[in-house]
Amino acid sequence: MKLHSDKLDIQSVTGYGDGWIAVNGQRHFNSLVLTPKGALLPWPCDRFELLEASHFDLLVEQSTEAPELVVFGSGSKLRFAPPALLRSLMARRIGVETMDTAAACRTYNILAGEGRRVVAALLLET
Repeated sequence: MKLHSDKLDIQSVTGYGDGWIAVNGQRHFNSLVLTPKGALLPWPCDRFELLEASHFDLLVEQSTEAPELVVFGSGSKLRFAPPALLRSLMARRIGVETMDTAAACRTYNILAGEGRRVVAALLLET
């Protein structure tokens, strides 16, 4: 699916499909951490079952400013991470919204376009 951003000065998801996500027109084939102001990093997890608390800790460590919300794309289907993995985010009062990765891409674009301090953690399973 191809997506269009309303606001061109932010980093946005411009498309996605089976096994890939395009950010600003460039396709990526691995899990990603994405912020509106420029962070685009590989997220070192390729299966939901392998997620650890350290994966979620990275989301805050990689951000230049503390996010108010993490949009977690859990892969091809909706799956909730165990609360123990999200403790560091909850302790910092950072909200977490979980959805499948396709929905997370769309939601991230809307929130980033509104100027929200959002981080997308997008799981692409291999």
